[in-house]
Amino acid sequence: MGGSLALTTSTLLGFLLTLARVAGAFIFVPMPGLRTGFDLARTALTVSITIALFAQWPQVPADTSIGVVAGWLIAEAGFGVGIGLAVAFVTEAFGVGAQIMGLQAGYAYASTIDPSTQADSGILVIFAQLTSGLLFFTLGLDREVLRIFAHSMEVMPAGSILMSRSAGEHLLSLGALMFSTGLRLAMPVVAVLVLVDVSLALLGRINSQLQLLTVAFPIKMMVGLFVLSWVALLLPTLFRAEAATTLAAIRNLAGR
Repeated sequence: MGGSLALTTSTLLGFLLTLARVAGAFIFVPMPGLRTGFDLARTALTVSITIALFAQWPQVPADTSIGVVAGWLIAEAGFGVGIGLAVAFVTEAFGVGAQIMGLQAGYAYASTIDPSTQADSGILVIFAQLTSGLLFFTLGLDREVLRIFAHSMEVMPAGSILMSRSAGEHLLSLGALMFSTGLRLAMPVVAVLVLVDVSLALLGRINSQLQLLTVAFPIKMMVGLFVLSWVALLLPTLFRAEAATTLAAIRNLAGR
């Protein structure tokens, strides 16, 4: 006896709502090659994850008006974007710190190709992005984010999202944490470089015949690279601390 596959309106609406949440999250989640990969591959990945969450698809009444469904789709996309943006703040903190360090140490003149945007970018910024991406997967944050995301489908089913003021405040606090973490990362290098500038200024004041301008630039680059190699030992600790705060905020946002 042959079987038939019936796709009801309720199932289709549940698929669209879940797809909106998943696609919104994948806009900002820092996965290597996700932004520069083929559109077909990215679409297939998003649809595959949506189908994998079939058990959590909501049962939407077939007589639901188009306006209500459109509002639910916007809310679901906003919720997914909020989760993806919170995760992206973790990795972008290293980029902020590298930008500050590169400007002070003189590495802003050394540029390379950004693999995610195919544009010229500072070499320290690319190094920080690759390091944060490596730590993101090494510490297992990808599994934790997917676990929280799947749990949010049970606690807050698609179509029941209500964006509140507290959710926006949590995202703003994570943005502030990104800048504070980047500043903490760059502060040791900047402090040492300030001492180098003061020392060179005193030497130039003592002996005006010294041509310190030609050696100041390479000295600052070498000192900055030396201090950066020491600060690199603290990167996993800083990343783990910021990731713990971010995951706590995501759990709060996801109602866990």
